[in-house]
Amino acid sequence: MDSRRSFIKKAALGIAAVATSPTLLGGRSRKEELITAPSEESRLIVPKGTGLPITGTFLDEISHDIPHQNWGEKEWDQDFRHMKAIGIDTVIDIRCGYRKFITYPSPYLLKKGCYMPSVDLIDMFCRLAQKYDMKFMLGLYDSGKYWDTGDMSYEVESNRFVIDEIWERYGSRYKSFGGWYISGEISRATKGAIESFRTLGRQCKEVSGGMPTFISPWIDGKKAVDAASGKLTKEKAVSVAQHEKEWNEIFDGIHEYVDACAFQDGQIDYDELDAFFSVNKKLADKYGMKCWTNAETFDRDMPIRFLPIKFDKLRMKLEAAKRCGFDKAITFEFSHFMSPQSAYPQAGHLYNRYKEYFNL
Repeated sequence: MDSRRSFIKKAALGIAAVATSPTLLGGRSRKEELITAPSEESRLIVPKGTGLPITGTFLDEISHDIPHQNWGEKEWDQDFRHMKAIGIDTVIDIRCGYRKFITYPSPYLLKKGCYMPSVDLIDMFCRLAQKYDMKFMLGLYDSGKYWDTGDMSYEVESNRFVIDEIWERYGSRYKSFGGWYISGEISRATKGAIESFRTLGRQCKEVSGGMPTFISPWIDGKKAVDAASGKLTKEKAVSVAQHEKEWNEIFDGIHEYVDACAFQDGQIDYDELDAFFSVNKKLADKYGMKCWTNAETFDRDMPIRFLPIKFDKLRMKLEAAKRCGFDKAITFEFSHFMSPQSAYPQAGHLYNRYKEYFNL
């Protein structure tokens, strides 16, 4: 009886083995599947991580040429988590107001005819930056008059009041508040620019006890065309020598009150990066300023304005910044052009390619 039971037990085990063995049924073993399964990670054929990592981003909620995503605090909180995951430690509100639209209920600007915002975005950004251990930098008010007239001195009057308001409402309350972005964007020697940067930078520093300030101008290169035009390039672009001459004069006039300069990197071609970047670094060192790059994550090479940039273009710009010894890379801007929850699906793919490149 025992031998009969042993035979039945062994027979049953043998049938089960045949039924479940992929090898015996003409299939592959689990070990073979693991060996031959294709990798889902991109097979980069360039060295990984040789660029300067992006550690800062603008926050653009007052814009005129990219769409609003209409996020609430829940979506912004998730975005700060995505930023934190790739090493971003600095967030910059690109401007606290543009013409009549403003990011916080400014008593001064509301009296001047600006529209009441539904949410105090500056308060939210300060709180989220504090939650995720980031530094928040405040972009000043842009009246639009500079864009209409070409004279930057108009921006001084409104910001005399805005700077004091911002510091009293947020700067003195939140430990995340860490500095100022003087938001007037210029590219060349511009009427009123030096005196405006000096005046605004000095007030920012005086009211906040010396907190850092920075600017983010653009290089008047071949791709510095009006976004509303149908052109992608222009014939007359600034030379490297003229760029150096003009910005030597500007830095000489502002370096006491402007701590860093983050030139936008998208208006020049990719084979011009090293030439212009080397000049930017040389001038910053000469005047004791930090040399940052504003690594644009939107593409200026396409007729559709504006979509997330091709990864290789971003990679080449970050690698040039690293070669030239830049101090920091920030971007315009993560939430639209690099975030996994952006309205543009390509932005999430750019985020994934960036993580692969930097082994994140």
